[in-house]
Amino acid sequence: MSKSKIEKISVILKPSNIEDMSNILTNLIRWLKRRNKTIYLLEKENKRFQNSISTRTANSIQYATESFVYNKTDLIISLGGDGTLLGLCRKASSKVPIFSVNLGRLGFITEFEKSEFYEKLNVILLGRYRVFKKNLYSISVEGNQKKTVKKYFFNDAVFTKNDLARMFTLSVESENENIFTLTGDGLIISSTYGSTAYSLAAGGPIVHPDVKALILTPICAHSLTHRPLVIPDSQDLRIKVVEKTNTVNVSIDGQECISLQPNDIVHISKFPRRVVSLIKNEERTYYHTLKEKFVHGRREIY
Repeated sequence: MSKSKIEKISVILKPSNIEDMSNILTNLIRWLKRRNKTIYLLEKENKRFQNSISTRTANSIQYATESFVYNKTDLIISLGGDGTLLGLCRKASSKVPIFSVNLGRLGFITEFEKSEFYEKLNVILLGRYRVFKKNLYSISVEGNQKKTVKKYFFNDAVFTKNDLARMFTLSVESENENIFTLTGDGLIISSTYGSTAYSLAAGGPIVHPDVKALILTPICAHSLTHRPLVIPDSQDLRIKVVEKTNTVNVSIDGQECISLQPNDIVHISKFPRRVVSLIKNEERTYYHTLKEKFVHGRREIY
């Protein structure tokens, strides 16, 4: 349980508009102000709500840079779905705990639901909460010109090709050994948290997030021998596009994209210095979430 005092609170909003977002934001701002909290939104949100919230509510908000919001506040409230939280995880400092609220449909990795979050938030503001920390994974692209592009992912990195119905070949290595040379529609490199996302849809296994592993899930492999593979996340991966092509992309958490050039080499590894701090919902367990969100293991009673 944390005892740190929470005074400065950032609110991160779902980028796209959802029904009743203005009312949700207005009610939250008023609720926090009654508790004498200082509320921050990103500068880019200034124009978004200027005509849909009252002047009084608008005057209760301070707009700040990404650097301040993600690093200098005492708490970040994520209002959206899994996508909103994923984008936040790649940017937030490990020192700032994240209170994630699901306003979307599935909300598998968000910890709290819209119907309960005021009750839970009140407890958190009293300093009674537990944080669990998760490592991000780095993905770096070593190009022909010796320039390196570096990004981070929480859920997954997905190799796909732009051309419709065109296969391509990837060489995947770890610790100077070839794991496989895959020909197909692509490859998903997933964290255990991301095992219930695109990897699962492509036939990959569900892996408990406490397992320290990466999942390699082929997409429509042109071979019966290429099946999903679970490896220790302590191993670094080296992936290379075998044939010359300029149409292969790497999608990061489904939100960012890197275009690969011929002979580019992609390195993927756990990055100990990038950690995200998520506030745990003590009334929610992983297996309960599986049953609730995916109806996994639930029996019909006749």
